[in-house]
Amino acid sequence: MSAFGFLFISIISEVFASSMLKLTNGFKRLFPSIGVVVGYGTAFYFFSLTLQSLAIGTAYAIWAGTGTALTAIIGIVFYKELFNLKKIIGILLIIIGVVILNLAGSGH
Repeated sequence: MSAFGFLFISIISEVFASSMLKLTNGFKRLFPSIGVVVGYGTAFYFFSLTLQSLAIGTAYAIWAGTGTALTAIIGIVFYKELFNLKKIIGILLIIIGVVILNLAGSGH
């Protein structure tokens, strides 16, 4: 699998774990808490595989930026969090930043 495939799995796992945090009720609920631990464990494992091929700065920026944007979208869609122009602009800026980083190349 390619580094970007590993990065994709890492991002989805991190977004899943972050989304589950809201359901743990301070880690008092077992199954969401297990989801957080498994999600973050999977995310960091696949991120470590990503770093074998991609520069850490580029990989981390893509991982963090994409994860942040997706988590914000999940908050809006599933948790009915505030959705306004500022949030839309922020998510778009994150996406633009990730695209620019990809266009710049991953360099070593």
